[in-house]
Order: sequence, then C-alpha cells, then structure tokens
Amino acid sequence: MRFANKVALVTGAGCVGPGWGNGRAMAVRLAQEGAQVWAVDFDPSRLAQTLALAGEHAQAIHPFECDVTDSASVKRMVQACVERLGGLDILINNVGGSAPGGPVEMSEEVWDAQINFNLKSVFLTCKHALPWLKARGGGAIVNMASTSGIRWTGSAQVAYAAAKAGVIQMSKVMAIQHAPDHIRVNTVVPGQLHTPMVESRLAGQRSGGDVQALLNQRLARIPLGFMGDGRDSASAALFLASDDARFITGTEIVVDGGMTVRCN
Repeated sequence: MRFANKVALVTGAGCVGPGWGNGRAMAVRLAQEGAQVWAVDFDPSRLAQTLALAGEHAQAIHPFECDVTDSASVKRMVQACVERLGGLDILINNVGGSAPGGPVEMSEEVWDAQINFNLKSVFLTCKHALPWLKARGGGAIVNMASTSGIRWTGSAQVAYAAAKAGVIQMSKVMAIQHAPDHIRVNTVVPGQLHTPMVESRLAGQRSGGDVQALLNQRLARIPLGFMGDGRDSASAALFLASDDARFITGTEIVVDGGMTVRCN
C-alpha cells in the first residue's frame, strides 16, 4: 500500500479500446495500492473499463472529463480534484498520440494539434497542479514521453517525436526549479508496447490495417523478444511516484525491452 492516504491525478486514464493502456493500468494500480485516483479523460465512456478492471478498488477511482489542451478546463479539473479529494500528491501526465509524416507531408494544422496534445497538455496540467503540490509540502510528477523522443523508431512522426523530446526536457527543467519545493519530476519513456492503440489506430497508419503485420514489425525490434503493455509502463511510473524513488528526480526510465540501445 505504497500510496495509502495519497491523492493521484492521472490524465488519459481511459483507453481507445479494451485492454491495458498506460493510463488505465496506472489508475488501476494506484487504486490497488491505496491511492484515491482522479481519473481524467476527454471521453468519459473510455473510463468504464478502467473502473471494471479495478474491481473492488473501483470506488477509489473518480472519473472526470477534461480537455487537457484547454487551460480553463484543466484549471477546473485540478480544482475539482482538490475540492473533492482534499489535496494533490501525485500528477501523472499520460495524454498523447502520434500522427505520421515529416515536415513536407504534415500540414501545419496537424503539427499544431500534435504539439498541443502531446506537449502543451503537460505544460497546462503542471501549470495548474504545481501550486497544489507545493501547498501539500511536496509531491511527485511523472510525465509520459516515448522512445520516439530519443530515437528513430521506424516511421516519420516528426511532431510527435519533437513533442515527446520536449516533455523529457521540460521535466528536467521543472525538476530543478521545484526541487526546493520537495517536488520530484521524472519521465517514463515507453517503447513499442502492445496497447489498445495498436489495433485502433496504428495498424491503419502503418500496415494497411494488418494488425499482426504491425505487431511482427514491432516485435522484431525488441531484444527481449516480447512486447510489454501498459502494465509495464505503470510499474515504472508508480515506482517514480512512490517514496521508493525519494532521491530520484530529473531523469527517465526507458521501458522498451532494450529496443533503443540496439542499433537496428
């Protein structure tokens, strides 16, 4: 029960389909380990399976609808969390999603939307949550990036890669700025996991809708020989959010089965 008496806010706590997405796994695991979880998604219907998978711990998960690219919406969401649950100790920023293309193929509109979704969302939640973490006497922020932010991972997705690299560096800056406030800021960098997004979105973008072909391509890049899922990201995020990581700030945990340390 590492998170007994803790309040955790998780964005992207729903999922685009059935199974263990990153945010869903984090919300469930936090509830199982004693936290009260403010589970945020822009589509509240996506939180239904999160609650179902939590089973007897579902009562510790509190769904809330929010557009995390809108500052006023984020401010209301954080305020509601504090008023309902009595404070805030942990913020996990999990919202994100990629769009294909390099600078020539990608429209400016898609670029702007990608930066807003993957990077501005983290800026806004931190902007509105940090004063509450400071008022609590400290806390932990865990931001979700991607191996696309540190390596080429098989396809051009220039805006997503730039945004996730930005998340990593923004986390480092916040870690130093807010260390005197006893607020730790770290990043989880997932690789090519088998989450519901593979079936719902990525296969259509990258393999003509052939899910198995995409899974085979991704698996071939992973030295450990199997693909993790959202529960693996959750394990890393919960470690960084917990007192087990009390002396860790401004760094990253890469969760990719060894993919990014291999040349091909």
